This record gives sequence, C-alpha cells and structure tokens, in this order.
Amino acid sequence: MDGSWVTVYSTDQLYKAELIKQILSDQQIIAFILDQQDSTYLFGNIEICVKPGDVIRAKHILENTDL
Repeated sequence: MDGSWVTVYSTDQLYKAELIKQILSDQQIIAFILDQQDSTYLFGNIEICVKPGDVIRAKHILENTDL
C-alpha cells in the first residue's frame, strides 16, 4: 500500500469484509481488502481500504449498515 489508501473497517471475518466491499462498490466507492490474517491459524485483521477522498462517505455508509 502506497499510503494513499485509508482503512475504514477492520474485521476478522472474510465474509464481512467481502460484504462491506460490495456495499461500498454499490455506492461507487472503490475499496480493496487487505487480508493480514495468518493463513494457518486465522488470526489477525482483514481491512477495508478506500481513497482518502472517500473516507467520510464510506464511514457514513458503514455507520448506517447493519452487519
């Protein structure tokens, strides 16, 4: 990551990360998943990142989303 992306959500469940990425995509917000989980023991975080200009909008959308 080159520093031009901001983490707006973090979880330990991949399905939640995929759902959130899709919700943001549906609102024309480009997001990507940064999976930092250990592949064997499945601990660690999975982060959803967006461009700095989309942070406020993305957080507002996520605050109003039931997950």
